[in-house]
Amino acid sequence: MNWNWDVVADFMPRFWDGVLVTLQALVLGSLLAFTLGLVWAVAQRSSRAWIRTPVTAVTEFIRNTPLLVQLFFLFYVVPEWGPAMSPLVTGVIGLGLHYSTYTAEVYRAGIDGVPEGQWEAATALSLPPVRTWTAVILPQAIRRVVPALGNYVIAMLKDSPLIAIIGAFEMLGEARAYGSETFRFLEPITVVGIAFIVIAYPASLLIRALERRLVR
Repeated sequence: MNWNWDVVADFMPRFWDGVLVTLQALVLGSLLAFTLGLVWAVAQRSSRAWIRTPVTAVTEFIRNTPLLVQLFFLFYVVPEWGPAMSPLVTGVIGLGLHYSTYTAEVYRAGIDGVPEGQWEAATALSLPPVRTWTAVILPQAIRRVVPALGNYVIAMLKDSPLIAIIGAFEMLGEARAYGSETFRFLEPITVVGIAFIVIAYPASLLIRALERRLVR
């Protein structure tokens, strides 16, 4: 099959629609993953077993089940108990929830890396727990783990095509749909592959530069 630039031109409007969905899912999913991950990490350090134990069980369950199964569950099963969600909203929640269990481990490592003396200093100053976390511990922990969190953003980008399964047509979903309609897969799939490289590679370079800056 020869390369056809007319096919590329015809595909581009749908490609940009897919890019928009991909970026929405990536940005919103990342924000959800970072926020929930921090909640999980702090909850798992709670001295109260009734908080720590269920949170640990839930995060382990989510981490050890496939993202695709979770997307199907959110899209087909959850609406039986509540309001139905659009494919994009479901994709954002699925990506964010799934990756929050991984970012929780990143946060946990960062918190564990804070020197014991910092905890002791906060205790000596009689800082309340909330103040200890927000002013002393978390600023130091998050600074240590920013590069690792960035790596999960790239991983989320690579997993974003899975949301096409539930109808949120991101870049690859649009390429597959276009190919099925026109029987031309070479051009759309190639364009999407290049787009992933164009997004992911500069992001990885940025993460490396950020890592070098933060470890100084």
